[in-house]
Amino acid sequence: MARSTPRIALVTSQEVLATGYDRDLPVLADAIRGAGADAVVLPWDEPGTEWGGFDLVLIRSTWDYTWRVGEFLAWADRCGAATTLANPPRVVRWNVDKRYLGELAAAGVPVVDTRYLAPGDPADLPAGSEYVIKPTSGAGSRYAARYAPEDHDRAVRHLERMHAEGMTAIVQPYVRSIDTAGERALLFFGGRFLHAIRKGAVLAPGTAFDDQKVPHPNLRPWRPTPAELAVAERALAAVPGTPELLYARVDLVDGDDGEPRVMELELVEPNLFLFLHEESVPVVAEAVVRAAAAR
Repeated sequence: MARSTPRIALVTSQEVLATGYDRDLPVLADAIRGAGADAVVLPWDEPGTEWGGFDLVLIRSTWDYTWRVGEFLAWADRCGAATTLANPPRVVRWNVDKRYLGELAAAGVPVVDTRYLAPGDPADLPAGSEYVIKPTSGAGSRYAARYAPEDHDRAVRHLERMHAEGMTAIVQPYVRSIDTAGERALLFFGGRFLHAIRKGAVLAPGTAFDDQKVPHPNLRPWRPTPAELAVAERALAAVPGTPELLYARVDLVDGDDGEPRVMELELVEPNLFLFLHEESVPVVAEAVVRAAAAR
């Protein structure tokens, strides 16, 4: 049974706490307190934290997890066993590995064409068009780069580095529409569409995979088309077990036919871009408090 005043942990990383990089975090914490709950901001790896003392643990800006996936998944399992974790551990485990794109495609969801190269696989790279290499577990364009056919040797070195570190690589065609139409992110909260944003291209030609990148350039609010909403809803319906997701973000681009395709499905720690949609702050806060009170 939940307490009369629900206790909610908003989970981030040590680095984000030190830098303030998550500009939505203090605003959301204040809004949750204003909606009648006790909100505490904590790093996911804070030693000695009793996660069972919270009615809800909400994953927010744990943006360092891709360097420590095993530790993060073990934490999610422990936390989910002690209290309600949003999103649930099984969803987190499924979503941290972008091989889920193959499962979405098999379910009939339009996704960007994707191949996987695991350690030991030959460097089978496209010969006649631009392409992107990135890890199956990554965030913020970490270890991602764009290559032209003449960049084959650089791309092979990129693969060799990833494989040496035990990473499986994704190889996708570079979606040309990103340069003109950008990438759209559709946010859902409590099972309902919340808002959307559009961002520009992240991967510039010649930028090395280990260079620092701006993960969300040229941000602006976006009104999704009916086709975009339909694809996003199909993607969420294809998540195994049809779980109840407190939050979700579906990142879309346009294929060569002009139709939207899923680039990524963000169910772990998506940026919600509340600073672009201030009207969504109370909606999110109230949904979080309801989820905590329902425990």
